[in-house]
Amino acid sequence: MAEFSAAVYQNEFLPDGGTDVHAIVTLTCSGAGTAGRTGSGAAGEVIIVDTSGSMRPPTMAAAQEAARAALAEIVDGTWFAIVAGADRAMLAYPPVSSGPGLVEMSARTRAEASAAIDRLVGSGGTAISTWLDLAGQLFSSVPHVTQRHALLLTDGENRERPGLLDAAIRRATGYFQCDCRGAGTEWEVAEIRRIAQALLGSVDIIPGPQQMREQFAGIMRASMARGVADATLRVWTPQGAQVLFVRQVAPTVEDLTGRRTPHDALTGDYPTGAWADESRDYHVAVRVGAKAIGQEQLAARVQLVLGDRPVAQGLVKATWSGDAALTATIDDQVAHYTGQAELAAMIQEGIAAKASGDEDTATTKLGRAVQLAEQTGNHDATTKLGKVVDIDHDAGTVKLRRGVDKADEMALDTASTKTTRIRKGPSPAQPAPGGSR
Repeated sequence: MAEFSAAVYQNEFLPDGGTDVHAIVTLTCSGAGTAGRTGSGAAGEVIIVDTSGSMRPPTMAAAQEAARAALAEIVDGTWFAIVAGADRAMLAYPPVSSGPGLVEMSARTRAEASAAIDRLVGSGGTAISTWLDLAGQLFSSVPHVTQRHALLLTDGENRERPGLLDAAIRRATGYFQCDCRGAGTEWEVAEIRRIAQALLGSVDIIPGPQQMREQFAGIMRASMARGVADATLRVWTPQGAQVLFVRQVAPTVEDLTGRRTPHDALTGDYPTGAWADESRDYHVAVRVGAKAIGQEQLAARVQLVLGDRPVAQGLVKATWSGDAALTATIDDQVAHYTGQAELAAMIQEGIAAKASGDEDTATTKLGRAVQLAEQTGNHDATTKLGKVVDIDHDAGTVKLRRGVDKADEMALDTASTKTTRIRKGPSPAQPAPGGSR
């Protein structure tokens, strides 16, 4: 039985005339169980392997081994399929032409799927929209599969007409989640990140074939641990208030602001996808009308909702004060994650400027990224930045490196949204409307 809890970190005190309230809401799940075992519907997995002509024999062999490793992690009884992706998507397993496109995992189907993976060969182009569309069709062919997850591997750029991939992403958004991996260095990070972010998944580079097996197995293991099929972040604000933004800020930075769907006149829902035993942090920023010194107001009520049932709740408060010692303090959690969000933006903007030949902008952005990485204690980002720029710690300057390994640059780009946490102090007790499933 999954249990949820919420904690809020903020400085609730606003100065005279202050309007903007910032809070970090930490939501924690324990006892999530195994995907498809909660009684709210079955789990489904689609493994999508790039089989375009760019998949050279060593990469294809590694992809086949990785796909078999992912199969080994899928729990018996889970519905699954294997898709071969080239200039069109093909159902590699199960061998059906009508009816359900997924089969239940068992010792027999696992062996049959493994044999089908062995027969994959590389040929043709890359049309990722067709891969996503086929995955959606396969999931829809088994209506009682309600927890839907795909694992997508590609090694090259999408070669479709403009707009086709974006349309496919829109069709998949809100229907299934997708973790994406790029093999080698001939694929576009921004393109694959767009898929992963829209489909509430992760993106990363697999620089060498030897690393593929471990990544695939880990992704599938994590998916099988998500025993809570789907949860929603529900944010209520008072009449006249404005939600400035809602962001997931840990374990990765994901802007959810544009994903809001209205629940009622004062409340909006934001997708969070499936949950395992984990903790996530959300930065909620709200603008309220200024009130007189000494007045208090509830600025937001943040709930995690399963179906339409709240299972955890945090309250974001505002109190107007004339005491500068109270109002001038920025909460440590808010400050930390504000820096982490800016760090992600600076890395992505710096790499984009570098790619376009604008070295001055790239140097400025990546220099700021180095400062933020050090200030927020993001040692992984600091290490990855050090492979792209030369850092002069004494002078506080950076210089673009020449002859940077493209894999190092792509690794920095894909890791830009990964954040670090700081030690949390005690949070005021928050009333919870219920904590179990």
